[in-house]
Amino acid sequence: MGLRPVLLNRRMAGIASTSLALALGVATVGLLPAATTTASPAAAAVTADEVCEDPTGTLARAKGGGAAGHDPNQLTLAQVHQREAEFADILQERAKRVGQRTLTAQAAAASVTIPVVVHVIRRDTTRAGGNIPDSMIQSQINVLNQSFSGATGGAATAFAFQLQSINRVTNSSWYPIRQGSSAERQMKTQLRQGNKATLNIYLGALSNNLLGWATFPQRNLNVMDGVVVLSESLPGGTATNYNQGDTGTHEVGHWLNLYHTFQGGCSGSGDQVGDTPAEASPASGCPTGRDTCSSSGLDPITNFMDYSYDGCMYQFTSGQATRMINAWNSYRAA
Repeated sequence: MGLRPVLLNRRMAGIASTSLALALGVATVGLLPAATTTASPAAAAVTADEVCEDPTGTLARAKGGGAAGHDPNQLTLAQVHQREAEFADILQERAKRVGQRTLTAQAAAASVTIPVVVHVIRRDTTRAGGNIPDSMIQSQINVLNQSFSGATGGAATAFAFQLQSINRVTNSSWYPIRQGSSAERQMKTQLRQGNKATLNIYLGALSNNLLGWATFPQRNLNVMDGVVVLSESLPGGTATNYNQGDTGTHEVGHWLNLYHTFQGGCSGSGDQVGDTPAEASPASGCPTGRDTCSSSGLDPITNFMDYSYDGCMYQFTSGQATRMINAWNSYRAA
């Protein structure tokens, strides 16, 4: 089946019923009624020491097919080495505790349902002020379930998602959401719910034309933990070429410990996943036959962790699925 029919089926379908290839038995969280909260306005100055710098020079995936601003999820080589050393230590500790064979079997059989809390950050109660309908949010959850189950044509991962609650917050000083600002920290400090296993998604207008950003998992829960997504990138939104929900999929991939497919370029271990071909730079649009590295394999422009248009993205790989469940068991599992 061609790429376009697969994607059309995915957008039209409900939550995929595909059984996941991996099992851990985390309890499903029930759907709760949406809640509405009004927060008091607060100052939202952006200070120099709070704004993430981009030492790599790589720009973030942005509306319009180009790039804008820095991307906090594109790391330096030193940052990758530090994170990977810690990850390896944690995996080794767990292997000593339960045995490598048991560890491998647990990962291969894992099935995780992640509770999701969505915070709609709005300037006012109009659509223009960021007040998107519940239907768009449920459609985004459907897209996450389809993407991570492999129903769109990629590898099945261990993960499913269930909406726990919707929290609507009217606060003009948090709108738009500015990456790295004191206002972003204040917002998350006041709003974040749950433990390390709870996915908090913050929706709204974003600064610098960005589509979204996320935190990588850490040993200890950080108040900044979560995913920020442009509300109009949700299915049915107005972000042309980026309104099928794949920004959400991309950012949740980071939250589950995936790097960009172009992390590290053509050299070294790249994104730390063996079955994603090396890529020198982010793809834009829907390029065909793009091959920016001399190693085997065309650029993975259909992978959710590239910068392609939503209409071109449809897959995670088996290696990415394994990396995500290993990271979940190391960082986020109770």
